[in-house]
Amino acid sequence: MILVLAGGVGAARFLKGLVQVAPPADIVTVVNTGDDTELHGLSISPDIDTVTYTLADAIDPTRGWGLRDETWRAMEALARFEDVRPKHSHAAPRWFNLGDQDLATHFYRTARLREGATLAEVTDEIRRAFEVTVQILPMSNDVVRTHVHLEKETVTFQEYFVKLKHNVAVTGVDFEGATTASFIDLSLIENAARIIIAPSNPIVSIGPMRALAGIDNALSQVRDKVVAISPIVAGTALKGPADRMLVELGHEPTVVGVARLYKEICGTLVIDQQDAHLASDVEKTGMRCVVTDTIMSRPGVSMALAQCALDAVDIQGGK
Repeated sequence: MILVLAGGVGAARFLKGLVQVAPPADIVTVVNTGDDTELHGLSISPDIDTVTYTLADAIDPTRGWGLRDETWRAMEALARFEDVRPKHSHAAPRWFNLGDQDLATHFYRTARLREGATLAEVTDEIRRAFEVTVQILPMSNDVVRTHVHLEKETVTFQEYFVKLKHNVAVTGVDFEGATTASFIDLSLIENAARIIIAPSNPIVSIGPMRALAGIDNALSQVRDKVVAISPIVAGTALKGPADRMLVELGHEPTVVGVARLYKEICGTLVIDQQDAHLASDVEKTGMRCVVTDTIMSRPGVSMALAQCALDAVDIQGGK
């Protein structure tokens, strides 16, 4: 079994390549839910949905999130209420776009959760509805929420990422509920033949998982079969604010900084060719370093990257 620890867009693209080199039935992906939110009374799981839609070939290829051929009539209709909404009210926000087709997913998830289903059960039902054969699991059935501390206020992750366009300096991050939440299944880590940390933000995509009790210890016990793919290339995040968050929170915004964050739980770091000159510095942290093309914007790269990650574990004797 191949276990993939995943965030959103980058992880989804990686998984799209992985299913081309490994049987989908052998892959289990555990997805970050620290980004989950509630809007319009709906339970929304952005990273889970991005992974699901991508593996279903239903993702919007231009945005990298949401569904293909989407319409936005419901969001547009909310505008009529803006002039009558009281100042203290948070009803009918439009800063977080939800497409008309996408709303159906959130309607279903919300109704099932209110019926008493676990998030894992609902995620699996949605996966099957989209005919995805890779097993998709939330990192926990318990509620964990990422809060981002700014200079003058603390906001939820989606407010930081979407409403504020992640264009403000961060002074800290914490994961509400993580100290009492349970990882979805610790035996997955012990039983996996290979564990891949997908190219996701190490602070707010992988960080919420690592905040759960027992995860770092479990990963450190099987460190030689864990390989991570750096989301930082030439000092820059390919998507999102990972590079700026690293700087703002006191980390080096390079593959070496990523290595320092992962060295206790991961035996190998895969980095891009543009960072080949830093390979020896990565290895000084105690990790193996593999250099390859990690930019998945060109055809075939995600598949080759997935094979590279699998081979990296085999070399260490993790097969």
